Amino acid sequence: MMTDLPLDQVRTLLAVVDEGTFDAAAAALHVTPSAVSQRVKALEQRTGRVLLQRTKPVRPTESGAVLVRYARQLARLEQDAWGELGLSGAGAPTRVSVAVNADSLATWFLPALTRVAGLCFELHREDEDHTAALLREGLVMAAVTTARDPVPGCTVRVLGRMRYLPVAAPELHRTRLGGRPLEDALPEAPVVVFDRKDDFQDAFVRRLGRGSASRLRHHVPTSEGFLDAVAAGLGWGMVPEVQAKPLLDEGRLVLLAPGTWMDVTLYWQQWKLDSPALAALAEAVTATAAEALRR
Repeated sequence: MMTDLPLDQVRTLLAVVDEGTFDAAAAALHVTPSAVSQRVKALEQRTGRVLLQRTKPVRPTESGAVLVRYARQLARLEQDAWGELGLSGAGAPTRVSVAVNADSLATWFLPALTRVAGLCFELHREDEDHTAALLREGLVMAAVTTARDPVPGCTVRVLGRMRYLPVAAPELHRTRLGGRPLEDALPEAPVVVFDRKDDFQDAFVRRLGRGSASRLRHHVPTSEGFLDAVAAGLGWGMVPEVQAKPLLDEGRLVLLAPGTWMDVTLYWQQWKLDSPALAALAEAVTATAAEALRR
């Protein structure tokens, strides 16, 4: 019967997931790859579960994610304890890992980080509909997400609504979209999407009563690049209001449907952990979101 989880084995599991391979984890821990493999196998035998998918990079299984989250929480508590004792924690900086979507990262999120002193941030960029998965896997401590239901072991609070406007370059609007009902024109016009997960433009077309956006899709996987692609006339797209407004005012973009938009409600989820670092970050993020997002 399992009575405890050896800390060296749990920390080794975390190192393998963070570094991506057994060899890289061995280098980070200053042990041999064989020692890393033995510790992981011993932990798997102890728990009776397969904990890692032996892929490149290594990924935790569902059971492994539970232990990765546990290991990362232990590390967070250890760093907080060192800080409260006025010690340096062997010189290790206070590091906080956060999952955030590209549009938040490009608009309002970074100013929130400047409100918190003494922390090192490790940001994971992911679609807002998928950031909660990184919390479940134990890869991050907190996330900006569209998931209102808390991930097990996490708290959740509403941040606000990010508004998106359907826009296009004036020339594209004139040649491909003007003079026709929008619900007829959009399914045939070129469109810009973030990546293959991006269903946002299709959702807007469905809202107009049509099936989906055009198959002529340009994949531009950065928020700034997405805006530039739409402004250049590659296709129409749903652009955050804060990014679109200056270009609308300059006449470089045209609003396709005045008075029509789509709002995305964002939430902040973080570990249910009594950590001064996480508490300070949460306060900074919610304060900044209150200034930048719609209520």
